[in-house]
Formats: sequence, C-alpha cells, structure tokens
Amino acid sequence: MKHVLSGFVALLVPLAATADPARIEGAKAKPGNDGWTVSVTLRHADTGWEDYADGWRVELPDGTVLATRVLAHPHVTEQPFTRSKTGIAVPDGTNRLIIRARTKTEGWGESTHEMTLD
Repeated sequence: MKHVLSGFVALLVPLAATADPARIEGAKAKPGNDGWTVSVTLRHADTGWEDYADGWRVELPDGTVLATRVLAHPHVTEQPFTRSKTGIAVPDGTNRLIIRARTKTEGWGESTHEMTLD
C-alpha cells in the first residue's frame, strides 16, 4: 500500500506544476457618462465546465476591487476572447488600474495587467 500511495503522490506533483492560469493579453478603458467601460482580452486553455477562465476584476493599485466581471461559461473554441464591463466607478485622480483574472480551478491569479488611464 505504501508504494501505491507514493506513486499516487508522484502523479499529483506534475499536475500541480502545470497549473494553467488565465493570461491577460490586453485591456482598454474608456470613460462614459455612467462610469468607465473596461474591456479585457483573456487567453486560457478552457477544457469545459470543470476548467475555464471564469472572471476578471478591476483593482486600484492598493488592491481595492472596483468591479468584477463574471464569465458564465467556458470559451473552449474562442481564444483569446474579449469581454467588457460598463459603469465602473473609478475614483477621481486615479491614473492606473490593475486587471486580475480568475479561473475556476486556480482562483484569482497572482499575475496582473497594469493599465494607464488617459
């Protein structure tokens, strides 16, 4: 039994090492009458309902979350893909926003995309 468990653990180690976070390929922001609209382009090896990029959020540089865009389904055959969120209240004087992506299996990624507001 000991050899079976060690073999099982050995199989899990490569799986953890091949984690697949969503990659933020780009983001755009534009002001509007009802707040900002942010559009984010993501790439992820979505495999179906068990593993897909399921959201992104807009943060201030201090980590304050301004908005979250939930992605309600996998985009297996649409890569990369762009989705937008409107009506984001950005505090006056803010000149930078941070975008962070999420996947169903990995949660919120550590990698971010920084954008400058015009």
